[in-house]
Amino acid sequence: QVQLVESGGGLVQAGGSLRLSCAASGRSSSSYSMGWFRRAPGKEREFVAGFRWSGGNTAYADSVKGRFTIDRDNAKSTLYLQMNSLKPEDTAVYYCAAQFRQELRILASATDKNYWGQGTQVTVSS
Repeated sequence: QVQLVESGGGLVQAGGSLRLSCAASGRSSSSYSMGWFRRAPGKEREFVAGFRWSGGNTAYADSVKGRFTIDRDNAKSTLYLQMNSLKPEDTAVYYCAAQFRQELRILASATDKNYWGQGTQVTVSS
């Protein structure tokens, strides 16, 4: 089992940047594929980016490619999301998620099997 705690959200103007962090605790946290999801008001939760548990493979939603970068520091058991060129439509609650030794497509789709953090609010003003 793994516990996830997000931080780094806030209010930023369009075009600005934020860096989200997700601290993982529990046994073998480095053996979890981890990712970021978001839920905007009135919309379904959507996959944003993922980092596979081994091999360094990453995946991004088309809407954030070229603007967001996902990274992880296993020594610190922390996942990051660097968000640049933010747009008002990026406004959402951002959630960290994890699945043990799972492929990113499964992490992105089998969300009922994910561990989840509590979320952090990101608001982008126009």
